Amino acid sequence: MDYGNNNASSGTPPPQQQYSSCRSMSPPSRVSSCSPPPPPPAAAVHVALGNAAPAPAPGTTTTVVVLSPCAACKILRRRCADGCVLAPYFPPSEPAKFTTAHRVFGASNIIKLLQELPERSRADAVSSMVYEAEARLRDPVYGCAGAVCRLQREANELKVQLAQAQAELVNARAQHANLVALVCVEMANRRDAQQLQQPSMMMMMDGGGSASGSDELGVAAYHQQQQGFYDSDMDSATWPDHEAQLWT
Repeated sequence: MDYGNNNASSGTPPPQQQYSSCRSMSPPSRVSSCSPPPPPPAAAVHVALGNAAPAPAPGTTTTVVVLSPCAACKILRRRCADGCVLAPYFPPSEPAKFTTAHRVFGASNIIKLLQELPERSRADAVSSMVYEAEARLRDPVYGCAGAVCRLQREANELKVQLAQAQAELVNARAQHANLVALVCVEMANRRDAQQLQQPSMMMMMDGGGSASGSDELGVAAYHQQQQGFYDSDMDSATWPDHEAQLWT
């Protein structure tokens, strides 16, 4: 009986093949059994523009960060890339700001101007462009020049009014000074007149007292004289009667 035919008929592999198959089916080694388990799947972070977000893969934790494009890119209908020069100055909450500037200057001119300026001056440049655009839309003929001319005219009118007010103030101060001087002169004249009247009144008071005393003395002497004359008349009138009585 042939050994090779028996192996072929029985279906058993040769000894070398059996050994190799036994090695391949050996249990895992101790080192492989002690290895740490594989880490869990990392959280997948998807960055979506607008409201569109990709569908997360099954079995993964997905954190969706929605980045809205700037107002300029949204109006221009283009993707707002990282480092967009318009994004810091035209936020999504102020679309009218870019719309006004875009209607007058255009997006390419705005981008070109911002790229030529340093970053510290770009915000002021955007504010200036928006103001000029608003003025141009309000007044298509003169724009900002019309507002500047109007303000200059008002400033000149105010200067004229200020000069008139200053002249009136100078006149009022001069009149006040003149009135104060007149009042001071009048008060000085009155004071001098009072000082001159006081000595004369004292003299009059002294002279009036002496005259009244002499008058009183004269009146008293006159009364005494009259009383004496009266007494003498009475004596002369009654003397003949006495004499007649004596002789009778």
